[in-house]
Amino acid sequence: MRTGNEPANARSALRLRFWLSLWGLLWAAFGTTVFSLVGRPGWAAACGVLFLVVAVDLTMVLRHIHQGPHWQPGRNIPPYEPDHGGRRH
Repeated sequence: MRTGNEPANARSALRLRFWLSLWGLLWAAFGTTVFSLVGRPGWAAACGVLFLVVAVDLTMVLRHIHQGPHWQPGRNIPPYEPDHGGRRH
């Protein structure tokens, strides 16, 4: 349900982000290792930087998951109420 206030109250699919980050972390580690072994230092460095970015994202996702339902809404958490410009109807 779109309420019109998504930029201010957007929620993220944290479990999906967790699994995608984990997948990216594994591929970045694999790429760093393989490119280092075949003598491609530029590509190894690029994969290493990507590994660090994904690791930071994974850390933030885990932090938000552990903060509870405000960051990870379940079926029992209703959507935010629409913003009516500061007045109630």
